[in-house]
Amino acid sequence: MSDAEDVYGPLPLTGGDPLTGEEVAAAYPWPDARVWVRAMMVTTLDGAATGPDGLSGSVSSPADQLVFNAVRRHADAVLIGAGTMRAEQYTPMRAKPADTASRAASGQAPAPVIVVVSASLNLPWDLPVWRESAVRPLVVTSTHADRSQLAIAGEHATVVAMDDITPTAIVDALVDRDLPRIVCEGGPRLLRDLVGAGLVDEADITVSPVFAGTATSPPTPALAQVNSFKLAHVLQGDGALMMRYLAVR
Repeated sequence: MSDAEDVYGPLPLTGGDPLTGEEVAAAYPWPDARVWVRAMMVTTLDGAATGPDGLSGSVSSPADQLVFNAVRRHADAVLIGAGTMRAEQYTPMRAKPADTASRAASGQAPAPVIVVVSASLNLPWDLPVWRESAVRPLVVTSTHADRSQLAIAGEHATVVAMDDITPTAIVDALVDRDLPRIVCEGGPRLLRDLVGAGLVDEADITVSPVFAGTATSPPTPALAQVNSFKLAHVLQGDGALMMRYLAVR
């Protein structure tokens, strides 16, 4: 007798009415927890995080972007590593009129704050994201960073300096600043460290229907043990599968 679990499917990938933007947002609710950390990424069929140009956008799609924007709508913080900021050239976090009332009612700032983790402070300070975002960006760095680099960072962002930049310290710093709804958009090493520390409550993963090769996707060290998640839902569009997973505690 087989010990295999039951298998269900296949999923109905056709038919039905397309979801509205509001319905997509409702599919990614923010729980009433003191802190909730989401990991968000797109991956190809061969496990690449980016296309040949080194950008995630080249393996994304309009449907994936709809989910991406829905998750951001009511986030407090968008957390990224320095490499992701340099590669993706992030644009300003601007307030969206459609969300102004709901964010204000929840006691949130007009837009999420961009939070960049960088020990070296080797960041593209010329980008508009620093001066045109609705909320002043945060930069998490080391207390041992170069003094001149710290001064430059302070001209562009609010600097949070730590003796030891750990996943727990980062999340605690954001919660202390009343930013408990956190979306981590990479890079892979930062996501890996948050998962390894048991801090990721939800993983919103898009599987894009393309092969790209993994040469431009940085490898990450193995975790001490695998971390399990359970499937909450699957959406589909443009041939991509957008999956929401919740951590198994």
